[in-house]
Amino acid sequence: MTARAQTLSRSQARRIALAAQGFLDPRHTGPTMRTFGRTLERTGVLQVDSVNVLQRAHYMPLYSRMGPYDVDLLRRAAESRPRRVVEYWAHVQAFMPVDLWPVMQFRMDTYRARRGKWRVLEEEPELEASLVAEIRQGGAATARDLDDGLPRSKEHWGWNWSRSRQVLDYLYTVGDLAIAGRNGQFEVLYDLPERVIPAEVLARPTPTPAEAHLELVRRAARSHGVATTRCLQDYYRMHIDQVRPAVATLVESGELLPVAIEGWKRPAFLHRDARLPRRIGARALLSPFDPVVWERERAERVFDFRYRIEIYTPVEKRVHGYYVLPFLLGDQVVARVDLKADRRTGRLLVKGAFAEPTAPPDTAEELHAALVELAGWLGLGDVVVEPRGDLAVRLAQCS
Repeated sequence: MTARAQTLSRSQARRIALAAQGFLDPRHTGPTMRTFGRTLERTGVLQVDSVNVLQRAHYMPLYSRMGPYDVDLLRRAAESRPRRVVEYWAHVQAFMPVDLWPVMQFRMDTYRARRGKWRVLEEEPELEASLVAEIRQGGAATARDLDDGLPRSKEHWGWNWSRSRQVLDYLYTVGDLAIAGRNGQFEVLYDLPERVIPAEVLARPTPTPAEAHLELVRRAARSHGVATTRCLQDYYRMHIDQVRPAVATLVESGELLPVAIEGWKRPAFLHRDARLPRRIGARALLSPFDPVVWERERAERVFDFRYRIEIYTPVEKRVHGYYVLPFLLGDQVVARVDLKADRRTGRLLVKGAFAEPTAPPDTAEELHAALVELAGWLGLGDVVVEPRGDLAVRLAQCS
């Protein structure tokens, strides 16, 4: 792309966005840590979510781009030296490259000043000191571990398990603790930052807030390829007042190029290194928490795809299902499927399958192939299609 590009079609914007997210990269037969690093560089962050009806959210964007891979790659990157990623409130709870730790200092300072992420947490210096001291002495621990180990006297600081958990979360968001990993029950293991973050990262100068904002917007722009200010704001969940000056600086330097996109009312910005391929040959199931679709307004603009997660919607009010994944074919979202891994019986259940207006004639066959591959990666033997949705009959006939 060059500075001459002033107007983009929707199709061009889609291909730029998907290339930036790694859907142009060739799959490797056996993805390695190098493959993982390349994919993380594209996505920037991997949102963490505890729902495990299919596969935990942070594993899925890697699969959608790399294909079947050993999930131990992510565990090694997050828990083994040299650590490549660490959990932090980077989008929401997410794995981020470990070199973002000093960049996030401005966010840690904000949480410290207002005593928490969402609501003010009462100051309890004795409880905070006790939790940190216990971890310093005993090593990485979950909130449940500390519930069993700390004094239970309520006369001093009114401590109980839930209060302890709130304070641990606060200590992690302000950078006094870091997340060393998770146990088999998906419980967070808290530890001292110096035992989690590589020493050379901790030794780096802390950027000023303005420098940090600039770096996060720069990374968001690379991951999006082309984006509005609102898109850039959402990627690392920043305040618009932090984003606008950064965008202006990047436009002035030529790193972002103002563009107009067909059908988009808001002005957009193209990263100068964004690729515009002639075609995208993707065939991928996307997690509800995939960066391609997690900002629903952007998904609607880019793909003409209206998408809402219905996990928290009462059963009788759900339109498509509980855990619905968009199906990306080429550069279009052509279908959506409600999936469940029935681990007890070893089956991948398709609770519903729905075609989009853009779905080509071979959608059912392509989706079936993607579901078979997904089932194999999850260690499931059969794909079972239930008769719900306008794509279900054709999909079942592919078996």
